Amino acid sequence: MNPALQKILVIGGNGFIGSAVCKAALAKGLQVTSISSSGRPYQTARGHTPAWASKVDWQKGDALQPETFAHLFPEVGGVVHTLGTLIEDGKYKQAVKQGDLLGLVTSFCESVTGDCGNPLEKTTYDLQRDSYEVLNRDTALRVCQRFISSSADTDIHNIPRPFVYISAEDVFRPIIPARYIETKREAEQGIEALIADEPDYRGVYIRPSLVYHAHHRPLTTPAAVLLDLSATLHSKIPPTLPTPSSMLRHLGSHSPTSTSPFDSIANALSIPPIHVDHVAEAICAVLNSSTDPVRGVVGVRRMRELIGWSERRRGAETPVYS
Repeated sequence: MNPALQKILVIGGNGFIGSAVCKAALAKGLQVTSISSSGRPYQTARGHTPAWASKVDWQKGDALQPETFAHLFPEVGGVVHTLGTLIEDGKYKQAVKQGDLLGLVTSFCESVTGDCGNPLEKTTYDLQRDSYEVLNRDTALRVCQRFISSSADTDIHNIPRPFVYISAEDVFRPIIPARYIETKREAEQGIEALIADEPDYRGVYIRPSLVYHAHHRPLTTPAAVLLDLSATLHSKIPPTLPTPSSMLRHLGSHSPTSTSPFDSIANALSIPPIHVDHVAEAICAVLNSSTDPVRGVVGVRRMRELIGWSERRRGAETPVYS
């Protein structure tokens, strides 16, 4: 194992993707420290704390003020930033976690109409904290800036230290406001600018599509089944024939804006969903890529390559929605 990556720091390790990263990294023999606003260990929707959680060093910290945990940066070989929000009203996360379909639909409707509760009941600080700009972009940029200003305690042998940012494929518009994906891209560009003159660091931008798990996110499974079927059918249609996604992209090409919602829908139909454990395994592969360090954008198909799931193998296998 790369000696520089014996220990990693996960920002938001008690969240959906963050907890999967912690679990997968522990299985690879890495030491894991998690930073979150509560500092509490990961718990399932039923309040159960799995056995692996006892092996994580759970720390409390503020991602907007990374100086609160800056002493940890020299100890780690890489950082995985998993904070973010799909809807500015964070209540949707609890609805998804608990399988509350009505609550989820309500959150989606409020995001489309722009009604995310009574603003008079929120302080300015709360409104700022809930925004796409803060959660999807600013927290990542501040943590990255602090990380690259640190010096590793270990000898990294000229292997760049990775800053892994959980971004996203553009697959949710127009259900989700465009500002969601825009702030993700702004974060990617900002991180890239920060590390441009830092040869000892590398930025990696993980772009999953719909991330699902039958038990921890039961409401994601039906959508994952349908989208996986759509992506499979698209992959089997000869390139010379039109597909629903290609027709949508054609419509999007006539849009007055640079990016059309038609493109996003086309992506959703043609890019397969991905299990949260596969995202976590791919991130671990990125962290441990020492001979040819992975950097830049990592999409769903690249993630599958990193975990050894080729398209040829996929044809003989059935995805496991668990």
